[in-house]
Amino acid sequence: MNILTDFPYLIPQEPDGFHYNGYISIKNKLFRLEVKLPSSGNLQDGQVNCDWKLRQVLGNFSSILKQRLQQCDTLHSFLKELQSVAERQLEKETGFEESSSQLCRQLITDIEDLGWEKLAYVDDDFQEIHLAYTDSDGRTHVLKLYINKQYPHEAPKYSVQLPVKFELHWSGARGLTPSYQHFVCAVQSYQEFWSLVGELDSNTWVLEPEKPAFSARHRRIAIDSSVSVQITVDPVNPRALPDCKFLGSDHAIAPLRQSMNNNISDWDENGSLLKNLEHLLDVKFPSPSTHSKEEFSAECGICYAYRLEDEIPDEVCNDARCHQPFHRACLVEWLRALPSSRQSFNTIFGSCPYCEKAMTVKLIAR
Repeated sequence: MNILTDFPYLIPQEPDGFHYNGYISIKNKLFRLEVKLPSSGNLQDGQVNCDWKLRQVLGNFSSILKQRLQQCDTLHSFLKELQSVAERQLEKETGFEESSSQLCRQLITDIEDLGWEKLAYVDDDFQEIHLAYTDSDGRTHVLKLYINKQYPHEAPKYSVQLPVKFELHWSGARGLTPSYQHFVCAVQSYQEFWSLVGELDSNTWVLEPEKPAFSARHRRIAIDSSVSVQITVDPVNPRALPDCKFLGSDHAIAPLRQSMNNNISDWDENGSLLKNLEHLLDVKFPSPSTHSKEEFSAECGICYAYRLEDEIPDEVCNDARCHQPFHRACLVEWLRALPSSRQSFNTIFGSCPYCEKAMTVKLIAR
């Protein structure tokens, strides 16, 4: 067997057979190839050039083939070896394409069984799909699925916005429907929670989070320009008394603590979360209809910004005539830089950057 018989598309460019140019057939596909040998015919000094498609097929085998060019006895044996390597690589690519095509067909079938109206998004490669559910109050919830090559035999990774950790139930043989139904049941179980905190979002100035996600269990609510309360609501029992943390100067939050102690027995688990909180603290929360948010957006007295990354000022000078707010991180850095400040365990003692009255700030473990 010779080169012209096995590689009929490689045309000799000179009678001695040291230069070939043309194509090599691999799995019924033609790839451009040129081989140049020195006049001695020595393969060790030969050059092989191919088009970008064949280079892509050969991939990491290029360096190995260069080595084989120096080791093979004849150009014919080298070309057969190159052809064999390329065929194996193409077979792998074809297997991957067939596998990807099968995965897409399976996903399309599963989506059809579930209902196309529930599909909110799918990427071009069918590697990420979003399934949507609109609850009875018009809130749209999304189950994001990240599909792997083992689908449906292996559960996909997922992402949801729920206030309690969600474990996806997966039964590959039954497609997407059982997992979607499990997600819907979880969403329905938190309807009361979202309705109650939604009343707070609509009728108070929520300082944090700025745009509450469905997973957010806490709200920091403005009481006045220098005092706020952070509540953490139990999603499983949202009408129960929430955990309350006051932020402000000591003398400003003392009356709130006193009111809470006096009224805690009046908490009505059948009542509105908003009305219960107002009665508990003996306050009327400022609302978007009566106040602007700028009234409660005091800038940090050190960095002169309201938001520092995702944090807003949460430390306030205790002096009634000052009331200057600070970001905790800014205040810690400021106090640590003062020669007169001192630290005891997790508390730093120093003075207010504005009025120089005594201030303390507790460090939060990270």
